[in-house]
Amino acid sequence: MSILIDQSTRVLIQGMTGRVGRAQAQFMLAEGTRIVAGVTPGKGGTTEQGVPIYDHVAEAQANVAADLSLLFVPPAVAEQAIDEALHAGFRKLVLITEGIPVHSTMRMRARAEAAGARLVGPATPGIISPGQCKVGIMPARFFQPGPVGVVSRSGTLSYEVSGGLSAAGIGQSTVVGLGADPVVGTDITDLLQSFDDDPQTSVVVLIGEVGGSQEERAAHFVREHMQTPVVAYIAGRCAVPGVAMGHAGALVREGSGTVDDKIAALEAAGIRVAATPAGVVELVKEHELAVAV
Repeated sequence: MSILIDQSTRVLIQGMTGRVGRAQAQFMLAEGTRIVAGVTPGKGGTTEQGVPIYDHVAEAQANVAADLSLLFVPPAVAEQAIDEALHAGFRKLVLITEGIPVHSTMRMRARAEAAGARLVGPATPGIISPGQCKVGIMPARFFQPGPVGVVSRSGTLSYEVSGGLSAAGIGQSTVVGLGADPVVGTDITDLLQSFDDDPQTSVVVLIGEVGGSQEERAAHFVREHMQTPVVAYIAGRCAVPGVAMGHAGALVREGSGTVDDKIAALEAAGIRVAATPAGVVELVKEHELAVAV
């Protein structure tokens, strides 16, 4: 089992013929992802790696009936591209693009919510359900199938922690990168419910970082609603207030968003927090042993 994507997911790529879209499509196809169409205005009627390219999303959708739109588009046209996908009926969207203004992301998120759609991103590495489907830029070599769900604000830490789990013989059901911006389409709490409903996910790993209040809200949700155990790691112990650490979303503002704030909220909800990324593996092992017993 997995959440959001599986081996049957039919993927359309907006921007498939661009430099990044072309390269990442090759990696996704190698992992078995079912890419059924690409969209690039002016390239309709051509093919890319055996996949038909269309000028417009609605035209493509009328021909291939995809389930999810993956976007590799420039920041200046991201909002327009999301609108086009929503109007074509897509209810799952993954926006890889970085550098989108916050006010544009807020409009995209509002439109997606109004349409009953799930938007992951922007500035996300994507989603992977190992052995089934990869949507985005996550390097597949770090992942293997298994029972651990991972939700992360950091792309590279999702690779590091999943790689550590895989090296210890513990696979992942689905790994979701939320995106690195201050405002994103889907936050931690949205995904915790999905993992809790997945009978094949026995433990959830929450990878957070300084900035914002997603982890605090997630802690409240776990305490009040979740049955599946959660372990966590929060990056940014050395973050300086007022200075973005790594990317725009990892910003401590005076009096809020610190590692200590987040750890306190998580531990108050009964969530064990690892001191290092490697420590996550040990915490997951303890839960896995408890389940086995």
